[in-house]
Order: sequence, then structure tokens, then C-alpha cells
Amino acid sequence: MYLLGCDIGSSSVKASIVDSQTGLTTGADFYPREEAPINALRPGWAEQNPDDWWTYLKNAIRGAVVNAGIDPLEIAAIGISYQMHGLVVIDKNQKVLRPSIIWCDSRSVVYGDRAFRTIGEKKCLSHLLNSPGNFTAAKLAWIKEYEPHLYDSVDKFMLPGDFIAMRMTGEVVTTISGLSEGIFWDFVKNKVSDDIMNYFGFDGSLIPEIRPTFALQGELLGSVAAELGLRKGTPVTYRAGDQPNNALSLNVLNPGEIAATGGTSGVVYGINDKVTYDKQSRVNTFAHVNHTPERNRLGVLLCINGVGILNSWVKKNVAPEGISYNQMNEVAQTVPIGSEGLSIIPFGNGAERVLQNKEVDCSIQGLNFNIHNKNHVIRAAQEGIVFSFKYGMEIMNTMGLDIQVIRAGKTNMFLSPVFTEALAGVTGSVIELYDTNGAVGAAKGAGIGAGIYNSAEEAFSSLKKLEVIEPDGLKADKYCGAFDIWKDRLEEILK
Repeated sequence: MYLLGCDIGSSSVKASIVDSQTGLTTGADFYPREEAPINALRPGWAEQNPDDWWTYLKNAIRGAVVNAGIDPLEIAAIGISYQMHGLVVIDKNQKVLRPSIIWCDSRSVVYGDRAFRTIGEKKCLSHLLNSPGNFTAAKLAWIKEYEPHLYDSVDKFMLPGDFIAMRMTGEVVTTISGLSEGIFWDFVKNKVSDDIMNYFGFDGSLIPEIRPTFALQGELLGSVAAELGLRKGTPVTYRAGDQPNNALSLNVLNPGEIAATGGTSGVVYGINDKVTYDKQSRVNTFAHVNHTPERNRLGVLLCINGVGILNSWVKKNVAPEGISYNQMNEVAQTVPIGSEGLSIIPFGNGAERVLQNKEVDCSIQGLNFNIHNKNHVIRAAQEGIVFSFKYGMEIMNTMGLDIQVIRAGKTNMFLSPVFTEALAGVTGSVIELYDTNGAVGAAKGAGIGAGIYNSAEEAFSSLKKLEVIEPDGLKADKYCGAFDIWKDRLEEILK
């Protein structure tokens, strides 16, 4: 018996097939081979076509089945992970009305800020645990004002994972975790927020039916099953945003446990059982995959937009032509800790929540023409990303999260020895790297939702730890010194 996990990212769409008995991945694939395009019609905008996600997913699933060498009719359940905070709108015929406004789009910041002030900062934070900020609700408000004729045709709004589930099953449903990431959920009243709906003038009929995260989301349509070679009626039994799902894939479910990623964006995600919030909404709190009204399991999320995208930009525009990411990691190791005074502020991918939705752009600080070369820029970019993590983690500490161990998949930025050594050194945390990814987590989530596994502990009993990086005392002092310089430079920019 096999499980299929789908991970709908903004760079690519991945699919993994997991043997439910061994917990091992039998086949995986991704599409497109190059990074998926993000359309920026204006500065600060970011859109993708949801139908492209569906095309990518079909290719990835077919490839995963071929690579696994299995009978696809033996796939027993499907799980979905997806890029958070995006907005998809459909009409009554389930037709997509416009491109998705995705997570890193900044156009709606002003709508969230106005709602924050008008509803009341104290009430927003105590009930929503966040400012409405640049999240899904504010994006829908932008459409309502600037595309009113289109808005009048909207039957339902969805998150990216809701859209993929709809294409698979024909059912339009969502989850509490999803609504919380869109800033639609009232944690005090345990219902859709009347304050948000009334302030923006949204009709309640726009909200899809709510189902549990681990539960039947719908069954695979016959037409879709025939197209993919899967079994008609295969249940979709799990769906979650990429960061809650990444935490699940690392078996991060209980208070005090921490997960991290370093893909297009960078995230540190910690579990809290207390309803707390940052008064400046620089880090955000959402319902975790195992949250219930009776038992708080809240994910405190630090997101840095300019992470993998900075490393990618350096590869394309600074590093020697043709160099690989592995070679870049090797080059970074040839430069001393602190990059000999060179600092990179990595906030060049839209409004940054950790900076209160300011767009400060990426900058290079302390450049000395007589000292620094391409190698320094490569290392300073990785250190700058680490220091932005540290900057946000200091905020998480004030919310009661004591970060001593960070779990991550050994992929993306966590493949770099400089990155992991610097993160351990500057935070004083032990870094544990595992053989997992979001698509595998979604597959095992499907197994939990379908009742194939009795618990998350059973589902992740086969999780394999690959490497442990502990802070090195002497190096840690140097990293902390470099962070202090970096932080001073950032605060000068923010004045």
C-alpha cells in the first residue's frame, strides 16, 4: 500500500510516493525542471497561474509513479502541501477568475494595516493572533476594490492547496489551519472572524466548507484518475500549508519543538500551547496541523522572504558562470567568518513581516574594493540569511519559545556547511538534519488522515536523522560578533 504526497511550491511542484509499511520513499519527481515563473506586472506584485500548478503536478505525479515502479492503483491516499497565504478565486462553475496573488506579493499591505487600526490592534492580536497584514484576507480586499466586476463573480476564495484539492475531487473545502493563515480565524470565538468579514464587507458564502486537516477532503474524480492512471475514488485525506506541513514532516507537533526551512523563503517554525502573539506582528501565529479548540497547538512562524532567492541571485549574477550550488558552498568556506567585514542585508523580495511589512530592499554593507571579491559576496549572502533568522528568533524568544534544537530537512540552504555552522554558532542551537521533505510529509499526513497510521509517532517512526551540527564555542563568538555588526547596519537602515 502506498501514499502520494504533493507539495505545491512557488518554485516547483513535487510529488513523492511512500511505502506505508516501511515509511520509505519509493519514487519522487518535480516539475518544472527550472524554477517556475513568478509574474511581477508591477513592483511588489507576485502572481502565478493556478492552472500551471495543476499542469506541473500532473507531470510530477506521472514521473513519481514511473520512478517508483509501482502499480499506481495501489496508492491508498493522497496528501497536499502548498505555498501559504496565496489567494485563488473561482466562480460558481469552479473556473479560476484571475492569476493567484501569491505569498510574496506586497500590494495589499495597506489594506491589512487599515484593518489593523480600524478593528483595533489589541483586538486583532488577541483574537486573530496577527495583524491582517499582507495575508489572504487583505489580498481579497484588494480585488474587491480594484477589480469589482471580477469580485462580483467570485463564488469562493481559496488557498492554493484548496484549489489543488478541488481539481482532484471537485469539492471546494478548506481547513481551520488554512483560514488562520489567511487571517480569517478568530481563536477566541473558534470561528470565522466576524471582525474581518464585516470590516472588509465579505459575504460569509465566500468561505468554503471547513473540514479537519486530517480527514477526508474528497475523492479523486474519475476523469482525473483516468488522466493520472490512479484509482477513481482515491481519498484525499490531508492538506496543510507548507510550513505546518514541513513541521509535520519533521515530527514537530508538541510545545517547544522547532522546525526550519531554507528554500525560496526561510522559515523558523515553533510549536506553542499558549495563545501568544508579537505585539508588532513581526512573527505570526497560526493553527498547527494538530490544533483543536480543546487543545492549543499553535505554530509561531518567522518568515524571511529573501533566502533561497538571494542565494539564487548570487549564483546567477555574482558567482562564476556555470558554478553549482555545491561549488558555491565550497567557495563560501574559503572566506573567514564574518566575510572580513562584508554584510548583506537579505530583504530584497517584497515586504518583510519581520520588519513590520517594510520593503527595505537588499543591500551590501561594508564593501571594500581592496579586500572583497566574489567569494566574500557568496559567503556574506549565506551569513546574512542566517543573521536574519537570528534577528527573528530573538522575537520568538520573547514569546516564550526556548530554541535549543532546530530540526530541518537536509536540502536547500541546509546543504551548506557554512549556513548550518553559522546558524548553530549564532543561535547556540543544535541543528538536526533529516531525510525528509514536504511531499513526504504530505504523504504521511495522508496516511494519518486515512487511518492507515494510528498516530503521528507511528507515521514518523522511520524518520532518519542524517547529521547533527553543534555550536563550536570559538566560532560561535566570531559569528555573534559578525551578527552584532550586521544588526547595527540593519537598524541604521530601519531608522
